[in-house]
Amino acid sequence: MTRAFIFPGQGAQTIGMGRDLATTYPAARAVFQEVDDALGEALSALIWDGEIETLTLTRNAQPALMATSLAAMAALKAEGVEVTAAAYVAGHSLGEYSALCAAGSLSLADTAQLLRLRGEAMQAAVPAGEGAMAAILGLDLAAVEEIAAQGAQGEVCEAANDNDPAQVVISGTKAAVERACEIAKAQGAKRALMLPVSAPFHCALMLPAADVMAEALSHVDMEAPVVPLVGNVIARAESSAMLIRNHLVDQVTGRVRWRESVAWMAEEGVTEMYEIGAGKALSGMVKRIDRSITATAVGTSDDVAKAIEGLMR
Repeated sequence: MTRAFIFPGQGAQTIGMGRDLATTYPAARAVFQEVDDALGEALSALIWDGEIETLTLTRNAQPALMATSLAAMAALKAEGVEVTAAAYVAGHSLGEYSALCAAGSLSLADTAQLLRLRGEAMQAAVPAGEGAMAAILGLDLAAVEEIAAQGAQGEVCEAANDNDPAQVVISGTKAAVERACEIAKAQGAKRALMLPVSAPFHCALMLPAADVMAEALSHVDMEAPVVPLVGNVIARAESSAMLIRNHLVDQVTGRVRWRESVAWMAEEGVTEMYEIGAGKALSGMVKRIDRSITATAVGTSDDVAKAIEGLMR
């Protein structure tokens, strides 16, 4: 069996995520403590006992989801599973940073600080209320690209996340996204759902945030990952730290090519994917992309125990 470890992105956050991992595994608790130390605040207290509205703020959600993913990886390692048990790592948007940290490319402290900065820069790039994102269900990428172009009318409206064969997320100015949603419904979309996000991610409006990340990443030590990263913007494997650094900058404004990434891994022989961290959203996408791939969510101590049986084969 060829495996991949995949790491979730924003939207998977819940209050209490990772708590039982930290209770069960000292190594997992140490991950949360190191993230708290790196940020100079008790982010773990917010994750476990805070308000969901505060956790969902981009500046908090990004490092919090990464911490939960790395805590799950620490639990797996405590049970004898190294990241090298996978042939590839991949992550959805911010999950790409989690994947790189898990694969030894970035330190945990640097990853936490980069994601805090990334969240703040993405939020600051567009004034509140001026941008939006929407999920278009039931239409493929080509159809949604055409709909986004029709909705733009001189403003920004782009296909931002190509998640699976029937789910594409658009991003841009609020008015343009709303127009595109109406066009999508008229053209047969099952649903066109405005998303509760604080900024229009992965579109041209994020260019100021890309500039911020280019500067920040230029000062961070980055090693080649011990397991190749299947990158969001290229939808194939890469191991060059220099190229990955460039792709992380491109990713801020570029499309998350998740459907293509999963399909590429399937073509390379991947038959098992383990979603490391909060939620099961990526597992659902994987099943809709390629039913021959077994997708398993690993976000709790019970999940770890069940996953070990397959991973230790």
